[in-house]
Amino acid sequence: MQRTAEVSRKTAETKVSVKLNIDGSGISKVDTQIGFFDHMLTLFARHALIDLEVISRGDLNVDTHHTIEDTGIVIGRAISEALGDKASISRYGTAFVPMDEALAMVSLDLSSRPFLHFEVEFSGEKAGDMDTEMFEEFFRALAVHGGITLHIKLIHGKNNHHIAEAIFKAFGQAFRKACEKDQRIKGVLSTKGIL
Repeated sequence: MQRTAEVSRKTAETKVSVKLNIDGSGISKVDTQIGFFDHMLTLFARHALIDLEVISRGDLNVDTHHTIEDTGIVIGRAISEALGDKASISRYGTAFVPMDEALAMVSLDLSSRPFLHFEVEFSGEKAGDMDTEMFEEFFRALAVHGGITLHIKLIHGKNNHHIAEAIFKAFGQAFRKACEKDQRIKGVLSTKGIL
């Protein structure tokens, strides 16, 4: 069974389309018109070893908020659709990733119970052309619509670029571990019998 999805969403503020293959090789094509955000999503895809295509158009004349949040919504929905019933997946993933002076931890559960704990302090308001406050909004939208319990913590770091990169790489690594199939798991990894 292929773990793929194609999801689109159009509002008066944004138009977002996402194609995703959980069992890919890290190939991505990302165009949100926000350069730093494109870089982060490309890192995520590479470290998660998923194939990801994201095309987002939004009201950037206002700010980046709608584009980034709505991209998170659609990626989250695509993840949920691609994972299906989540049979035989490892479910949990945790990763610590260093990026020069920055060290980030991401731990997640593909639980169908959305939750975000985001404990990251940036040293400034911008990382490239992206507002640093938007990282939390992106991950919240993705967690809610992807049904993911997601904990993100910066252990230490000073450079905003390094902090963001460590977070997205750690998210990719943790996500890859959680999506891995284990033949010993019959059905889902839960005593409830459903996720």
